[in-house]
Amino acid sequence: MKNILLGISGSISAYKAADLTSQLVKLGHNVDVVMTKNSTKFITPLTLQSLSKNPVHVDVMEERSPEKINHIELAKQTDLFLIAPASANILAKLANGIADDMLSTVALAIQPNVPKFIAPAMNTHMYQNVMTQRNIATLNEVGYQEIVPREALLACGDFGRGALATIEDILKIIQPALSNE
Repeated sequence: MKNILLGISGSISAYKAADLTSQLVKLGHNVDVVMTKNSTKFITPLTLQSLSKNPVHVDVMEERSPEKINHIELAKQTDLFLIAPASANILAKLANGIADDMLSTVALAIQPNVPKFIAPAMNTHMYQNVMTQRNIATLNEVGYQEIVPREALLACGDFGRGALATIEDILKIIQPALSNE
């Protein structure tokens, strides 16, 4: 069993994190969920808490135990870090070392040897934007592996690359990192 830290950022694809969480738990992993405040507009923390059987973390200033700093403790116990969906906003924050919410703060505390994955999901023009591509390249350089989005008809009505990879593809891509002992 691995300790997976699943980050969810503000994207219409956030609802797919429920299935991803459920599948990871069914595979026998412990899943802790960290959400941006914007992601809670798309899916509730209660849904993910029910599926993961763990508290969901949204507010970096909410410390549940006075002897431990929440984002540091989460990072220390993480065997695999996955952000799905990863919005353009969270990619920009991570690529530039900005830590202004629970997800970006815990991301900076993840140890360098922990496998890290980002699964972008956004409008095709946002995904193809030179700044977004630069941010993804920067994240790749520091150890994040991109799970490339699919080409599809997007929620906004545009067709192109930007749809979250399928849950099956995400699981297939992270599986080797989950198998390493």
